[in-house]
Amino acid sequence: MIRSLLLALPLVLFAASGADRDCNNPMDQSTMNICADKDYQAADKKLNDVYSKVMTALDDAGYRAKLKTAQRAWIQYRDTECTFEVAENEGGSIYPLVYSGCLTRLTDARTKELQTYLACFKDADKCGAPQ
Repeated sequence: MIRSLLLALPLVLFAASGADRDCNNPMDQSTMNICADKDYQAADKKLNDVYSKVMTALDDAGYRAKLKTAQRAWIQYRDTECTFEVAENEGGSIYPLVYSGCLTRLTDARTKELQTYLACFKDADKCGAPQ
């Protein structure tokens, strides 16, 4: 009996993780919440990739330190802003969906800002970006 439970545990964990969820056509709140979190995780990964590229492109350690400070402050802003923005949904089943949606929206916007820095590094005369 215990062996059967141990063998079934990975399947239960796999299903609970949302790996089998259809995010192209979510049919219930739980799936919508899981898919919204997946969207946020993808946006966060992209942000981290672009942030790393910007840090690498900065030649000056002082600028890297300033960007690191700015990024940490931005993360605190994003999280606090989203907590405020979705406060009316707190405790509801839709809360994870709207919270993840807010995180994704703000993270995508920050990624675009960081991508702008990268473009400026290629032609600093156009934007006066630090190098």
